[in-house]
Amino acid sequence: MKIVLLGASGQLGYEWQNFFEEHEENVRLLPYTSSELDVTDRGRVADELEKHKPDAVVNCAAYTDVDGAEENRGVAQQVNAEAVTHLAELSAKHGFQLVHYSTDYVFPGKAEDRESYPQGYHEDHPADPINFYGQTKWKGEEAIRSLADNYLILRVSWLCGAWGTNFVKTMLQLGNSRDELQVVNDQWGSPTFTENLVQNSWNLLRSEQMGTFHITSKGLITWYDFAKEIFDQADIEVELEAVSSDQFPTRAERPRFSKLDTAKLSKVSGSGLENWKIGLRHLLHQLRDD
Repeated sequence: MKIVLLGASGQLGYEWQNFFEEHEENVRLLPYTSSELDVTDRGRVADELEKHKPDAVVNCAAYTDVDGAEENRGVAQQVNAEAVTHLAELSAKHGFQLVHYSTDYVFPGKAEDRESYPQGYHEDHPADPINFYGQTKWKGEEAIRSLADNYLILRVSWLCGAWGTNFVKTMLQLGNSRDELQVVNDQWGSPTFTENLVQNSWNLLRSEQMGTFHITSKGLITWYDFAKEIFDQADIEVELEAVSSDQFPTRAERPRFSKLDTAKLSKVSGSGLENWKIGLRHLLHQLRDD
């Protein structure tokens, strides 16, 4: 199998490369960083995919600055919606499977939904993004469904991995430099760890699954719960205070509830979701080994 990987220099793109370095598979992975191949460059993207004729294109490229998307709407729209639309058109033209990552931010994220959907939002729950980032990601999803015949849309939440910037690495840095920290305790969800995400993504791809799937950890927590466990497992002493989101105003509104229901994925042979505490333990081991 030949796979073109877009956005290879992000935390998820690096994890895809690391996965195939460590696992002997009959796969030729062709990674492109955003500087090597800008997904918004329609001509070059079309030329490269025509040249390589891949079996699958894995799109890890995205504009993920949630607050920045409110100001840089044109760029966010280009990367998360227009470029994805073009990839869907190329998938229909050339027949490759398009694997695209989306987000919990496509959902309404209402606090009361925690009671209504204790297992999380299922794949078919109506979308209602509360910020521009979520809107662009939803537009990308809609384009894929309307244009491509062979696709995987994989929604994730609270993404964390050994590469790039994420909540776990930020907490470790702050915990080692400060004695006290405040973390919000009224936003509920579950982290997705890139190592487990890529394992499940590859399982879906090689087993020829199609459609939309949610991939995240088992469990439901707040950012405060997550931070506390990070410091406990890393053996870092810091005084942690639980606060409301109102004390950390952001340009883009954040969902109060964004748990993803993973029942659909659990029915696929070979899938394996881990509890969030176990995923965190694996990630901390990765970071220590590096």
